[in-house]
Amino acid sequence: MEMVEQKIQELLDELDFESVKELFSQLSGGKRLRAKLVLKIAGVNDKSVLLAAIVELIHAASLLHDDVIDEATTRRGKPSINATDGSKIAVMLGDILYSKAYSKLVFFGDEIAKTIADSVTKLSIGEMMDVKMGDEFNADDKRYLDMLYLKTAALIEACAKASAMLCGKNPHSYALYGKNLGLSFQIIDDILDITSDEKTLGKPAMNDFREGKTTLPYIYLYNSLPNDEKNRLKSLHKKDLSKEEIMWIKEKMKDYRSVEKSYEYAKKLSEEAKKSILDDELHKILDNLLQRSF
Repeated sequence: MEMVEQKIQELLDELDFESVKELFSQLSGGKRLRAKLVLKIAGVNDKSVLLAAIVELIHAASLLHDDVIDEATTRRGKPSINATDGSKIAVMLGDILYSKAYSKLVFFGDEIAKTIADSVTKLSIGEMMDVKMGDEFNADDKRYLDMLYLKTAALIEACAKASAMLCGKNPHSYALYGKNLGLSFQIIDDILDITSDEKTLGKPAMNDFREGKTTLPYIYLYNSLPNDEKNRLKSLHKKDLSKEEIMWIKEKMKDYRSVEKSYEYAKKLSEEAKKSILDDELHKILDNLLQRSF
């Protein structure tokens, strides 16, 4: 991973624009899940390190744009770029990272380059779907999971598939692993938004619902409630919640096992991912992922 971080800095150096490096240094690197996935599948070599750096630039760009869209003031417990330097700078920084990543994709074959590029298109479509879905309460779990695949899982799927192509492994098996890993990862994040506190999250707890995101636990809850309580839950959508309202939601989720059902679905996806490939290290990533929520 030190090689990946060094490669990222080399790519930023090539831009020959100090402001970009300064702004990028303000970003929290996060778990680097996508880069680690590339290295675990393809091994450590010049091409895999470059591919890992490219996907991390793409991921960073998507988060910059995401924070502007959500008007988020924090990211991983630190002030967001749009909060410190304004939305215009955040969008332009994201554009620079996207375009730099694309310019380096040409060093790979057509199949790998197309796999990554197509996933970024899906990511952008997923982001637009997410924004549109935030306008009203969504009770359709399939619609939500379709959006989740595009916005979050497609890039992780592409990382796994492209890495397999890079080293001659079965791209379809690894693509399924990446897709299910991405979906499970986001569902666990959805759960943590409800079950964790602000200090752990680095953002206000239950922030998703305030922002208009009807995540899987809320969808499962809504579809279990009687009609009068359905209406109450919908009335709280996109609002600042009082302590009493938060307690009501959490109590109802406990009554109807909404969080547990979401966790069970993430576990099911993880088990499918494990069956697609025989690799203890990649299985361990899924196990560690599931342990994050409780």
